[in-house]
Amino acid sequence: MADLSDAKAALHDYLRENREDLIWKLDGLSEREARLPRTATGNNLLGALKHCLNVEAGYFGPTFGREFPTPDELVPMAAFDEDPQADWYAREDETKDGLIDLYRRVGAFADQTIEQLPLDAPGQVPWWQPGRRDVTLQRIIIHVTCDLARHAGHADIMREQHDAAIGLRRGNTNIPDDYDWPAYVSKLTKLADHFD
Repeated sequence: MADLSDAKAALHDYLRENREDLIWKLDGLSEREARLPRTATGNNLLGALKHCLNVEAGYFGPTFGREFPTPDELVPMAAFDEDPQADWYAREDETKDGLIDLYRRVGAFADQTIEQLPLDAPGQVPWWQPGRRDVTLQRIIIHVTCDLARHAGHADIMREQHDAAIGLRRGNTNIPDDYDWPAYVSKLTKLADHFD
């Protein structure tokens, strides 16, 4: 855990933790299980990871004048003209292990940007509306961490729906041990049934 009295180290630590939490949600899943749509809009665990790795590569790359060393591995901006969901699923030629490896390399790339620049370093987000593109590294760390935390939460629910695997992170589930979940669900259902 980072020194929370150092703002940059604390922000960076939260980003890294969320990244690892999302990767952890894919542990033990087959290719099919990782790709299988879990919601009516097609959300799937591997797609959430692919989206987040592309988000990090973009915000910690072009925003600060850097380019990921192998940009052909990322979803190009032009792909979104044809398919606005292009970064939300793994193509047939992509694998779970390959995308996890790519995310780890993107994470190292993002970490370099954070380590090399001060929090007030200026950047510009090319895909944001004119007049709103100017940012600082601090704003981008917060923006990406919030986005990543949201999608890690989606992954929590998708994984729980798949095999009841729950928990905040590896080594600290933040969930009571030996809890009677069926009784708890029954209790909440009875409470809800009192209302129309």
